Amino acid sequence: MTTPDFDAAASFVAANARVLDRRRFERLFQGGDAAPVRDAVAAYRNADGGFGHALEPDLRDPASQPAATAMALRMLDEAGSWDDELARDACDWLESVAPAGGGATMVLRSVADWPHAPWWVPGDPYPVSLIQTGMLAGTLHARGVRHRWLDRATETMWAGLAEVTSPGAYDMFGVLGFLQHVPDRDRAREAFERVGPLILSQNLVTLDPDAPGEVHSPLDFAPEPDSIARALFDKPVIEAHLDHLARAQGEDGGWMFNWLAWSPAAAQEWRGFLTVDALRILRANARL
Repeated sequence: MTTPDFDAAASFVAANARVLDRRRFERLFQGGDAAPVRDAVAAYRNADGGFGHALEPDLRDPASQPAATAMALRMLDEAGSWDDELARDACDWLESVAPAGGGATMVLRSVADWPHAPWWVPGDPYPVSLIQTGMLAGTLHARGVRHRWLDRATETMWAGLAEVTSPGAYDMFGVLGFLQHVPDRDRAREAFERVGPLILSQNLVTLDPDAPGEVHSPLDFAPEPDSIARALFDKPVIEAHLDHLARAQGEDGGWMFNWLAWSPAAAQEWRGFLTVDALRILRANARL
C-alpha cells in the first residue's frame, strides 16, 4: 500500500498554493476553523451573487461564471464551511442567467474578454450544460437547499438524463454529482443503472493506472468509498489507482494535472488545489 509524504505536501501547499487552498488545507488536515475558508471563498464573489476572479483557474474572467460558482459551493461544502446566504445569492444569480432550458450553461460570453483556456467556448444561444447543472445541483441538494433555480435545474437534469446515450467524461461528472445527492434516491438508482455503465462501455475511463495523457481514472468518477459509481470498479482496480495517485506526488511535494497547461499562473493554482484534493481523496480511502 502506497502512502503520500504528508509533510512534503504541507510544505508544497505553504510555498506554492493560493490563500484559498492554504485555508482548505488548514481546515481539512490541521483542525482549522471553518470561517477562514468561507471568507477565502467569498473573496471571489461578485456583487451579483455569482463567483469569478479565476476561482476556476482556467477562467481568468473576473465576472461571475457557472464553473467558478460550482467550485465555490463545492469548497464550502467539502470544508464544512457552508454559508446559507452565499448559497442563496448564488442561486439567485444562477436563476438570472439560466439558459432557456433551465439549469446552467457551460460558460458565459464575458470569458471572451479575458485570458482563458481554449476549451472554454460559449454557445450561442446558451445551451444547457449537464456538467455545470449537475455539479451545482448536486452540491445544493447535498446541503438541503430549497430554491426556484434548483427546482427547475433538477427537472432539467432528469430530462437530460433520459436522453443520455453517448456522454463525454465531463458530462458524467455532472451526472454523477447530481445522482449522488438528489433527494429522490429510488429514481437516482434507477437512472444510474442505465447511465452508469456508459462510463465503461463508452471508454470514458482508463483502467490502466499508468496510462499517459489526458485520461480519466476510476477515482475521477468514484473518488470516495460511498461514491455512487464505486460499484462499477473492482476493489483491486481502485487500490491500484490509489497506489498510482499516491505515487504521483512530485519531488516538490505537490501533484500535477494531466491536461494542457496553457498558463503558468493557472498551472500553479491548479497544483495547489489538486494537492489538497489528492490528500482528501487518499484520506477518504484510508491512505492517509
